[in-house]
Amino acid sequence: MKTMFTTVAVFATALSAFGQEKPKDSLEGKEIALDEVLVSAVRVTRQSPVTFSNLTKEQIKPRNLGQDIPILLNFLPAVVTTSDAGAGVGYTGIRVRGSDGTRVNVTINGIPYNDSESHGSFWVNMPDFASSTESLQLQRGVGTSTNGSGAFGASLNLLTDVVSNEAYGQISSSIGSFGTLRNNLKFSTGLLNDHVEIAGRLSRITSDGYIDRASSDLNSYFLQGSYVDGNTLIKALLFGGHEITYQAWNGIDAATLESDRTFNSAGIFTDDNGNTQFYDNEVDNYKQNHFQLHWNERISDDWSSNLALHYTKGRGFFEQYKEDDDFSTYGIQPIFIDGEEVDKTDLIRRRWLVNDFYGTTFSLNYDRDNFNLILGGGWNKYEGAHFGEIIWARFSNNRDYEDRYYDDSSTKTDLNLFAKANYKFNAQWSAYGDLQYRTIGYEANGEDTGLVDDTFNFFNPKLGVTYDLNMNNNFYLSYARANREPNRNDYESGSPKPEKLNDYELGWRYISPDVQINTNVYFMGYKDQLVLTGELNDVGAPLRANVGDSYRLGLEVDATIALGHQFKIRPNVALSRNRNKDFVFQRDGELQELGDTHISFSPDIIVGNVLTYQPEENLQVSLLTKFVGEQYMGNIDSEGSKLDSYSQTDFNVQYGINTNSFIKSIVISGLINNIFDTLNVSNGYFYTFDDDYSVPDTVTTIEGAGYYPQSGINFLLGATISF
Repeated sequence: MKTMFTTVAVFATALSAFGQEKPKDSLEGKEIALDEVLVSAVRVTRQSPVTFSNLTKEQIKPRNLGQDIPILLNFLPAVVTTSDAGAGVGYTGIRVRGSDGTRVNVTINGIPYNDSESHGSFWVNMPDFASSTESLQLQRGVGTSTNGSGAFGASLNLLTDVVSNEAYGQISSSIGSFGTLRNNLKFSTGLLNDHVEIAGRLSRITSDGYIDRASSDLNSYFLQGSYVDGNTLIKALLFGGHEITYQAWNGIDAATLESDRTFNSAGIFTDDNGNTQFYDNEVDNYKQNHFQLHWNERISDDWSSNLALHYTKGRGFFEQYKEDDDFSTYGIQPIFIDGEEVDKTDLIRRRWLVNDFYGTTFSLNYDRDNFNLILGGGWNKYEGAHFGEIIWARFSNNRDYEDRYYDDSSTKTDLNLFAKANYKFNAQWSAYGDLQYRTIGYEANGEDTGLVDDTFNFFNPKLGVTYDLNMNNNFYLSYARANREPNRNDYESGSPKPEKLNDYELGWRYISPDVQINTNVYFMGYKDQLVLTGELNDVGAPLRANVGDSYRLGLEVDATIALGHQFKIRPNVALSRNRNKDFVFQRDGELQELGDTHISFSPDIIVGNVLTYQPEENLQVSLLTKFVGEQYMGNIDSEGSKLDSYSQTDFNVQYGINTNSFIKSIVISGLINNIFDTLNVSNGYFYTFDDDYSVPDTVTTIEGAGYYPQSGINFLLGATISF
């Protein structure tokens, strides 16, 4: 009998590690369930026919030393991460199943985070946000209906810190390569009078970056007030950040990659003596502040609800030194100096973005016996102002300081309603259904976009079945339909079409006390997919184009395997085939049929593993490895657009010291990234243009590529003191 109870206990522990149980480190019982209502409308469990991975605060903590959230997700299945500055601080990005960050739908407590116009998630605006994250779930594929822009590669939803029963204070500091320094202060009052908690965090991160001058000066804050009363939880959150980041989005060509891989051309100019100089304020300077108000209510044993209001204010610019730029770009008339016409000038410009994003999300949950129903939706509005200013010019024809040389505006409204249901027929079979209606209105008047006044109406059905063979084996099959509107940059290329996706997922999950395995195959068939062309616009943003028919077919396997009581391995592999069908491209002045070509930035193989050794409770040592296969940066299978495969191995250690004094604990963490000092390139760009001048009556297509090198071996060392 004792053995049986021990087995059951170990199995429960394994299930928790698998990411299905509710956290146990804060308020017990109803309050913790109410905290989870913030994300219950967008998250799934193993009873849902959806492919997903979970990460908890405890799993994030050993490597949380100042790098951005995408870098912390690097070792999840089918994930590729990038860093402009080369070391994980500053601008970072993530791709899942080959889909870039604009296709990864991000929500924070169920509130959309992706920028409404670009669809991107700019983590640099929320530095050190992992320190206020309780847990996160990454759903691969279409996933479930959620708020914000449609998911075409993955959904990432974050739950911020849950209510703490006990008061605490915490100071964290870390130092590292390239002058990296992070300091943060966290606190909680605990529950005052059993009802009210106030918690917060202040953070600052600075780094010189691996790439020349790719410095970051990042500040952020997080403040949360909570009220708990029986079946009610009300949370008010204020959080945000201010980033000043020296631009590093130009990349380098192949020759420079070999000779000077940290070179950064941003800000380059030639002074009056003919010497090469770099403008010292070629920076991106942006502030973003978020407000969220959540009211979670357990109405009865069967019913619970969440109502949220949110508002985000963003304001900032990037500054550039432009050498010999044309007057006509800025509406300046030529001038005459000593009898000679002057129509070019050196100048410094700022391109501004000021935006407001506000709205509401809501959900109503019914959960009784074998039936679970969620009704929800959201209404959100975005208002953006885009304008440019000249703050200095060598010749200006009496142009006033900060005159706007362009002044555009845009608005976007987004309404979505969804119903999700899961019905368990018996001990083995359950069915899942999810219906979403989404309508979007977008207006813009930019010189790059032209006049835009588009309305999109989408219906996104999802359905699936789950079969529990026994308490160890679980199978699922699902179909999901997704539609998605173009983003702002897509309009630069003409009249983009909305893209459509049919996603089929077949999976098997195995859980035992020592082994947990997730295996799934998927087929994602696209119509008019907006794939990355490989090109960048004049502000470093990737450009996309509709490609007709395309698909992604893949196999993903990840596991957690206990090797005795001290060792654990977490391997994963993602094999995929990503193709444009019957691709046509204009080369050398003629349309050429290229057949099926690789989809850009979509490696056929991604492998990861985490080996953890824990000889005692307070000591944990991990070896983390990642391999990413070769990938094309364009869609024409040009050898000049190929990124070589690469691998990286990191070493991570965490040691805790518990005390019986005013200081409750000291946790020391160390991270050595890329211990084998490999010279990796995880991102780049590819472009073509027609040269019809060199040889009369001929057109020759010229190709070129740029690269973003990543750092060799580097380290971070930190300590956290808890009171």
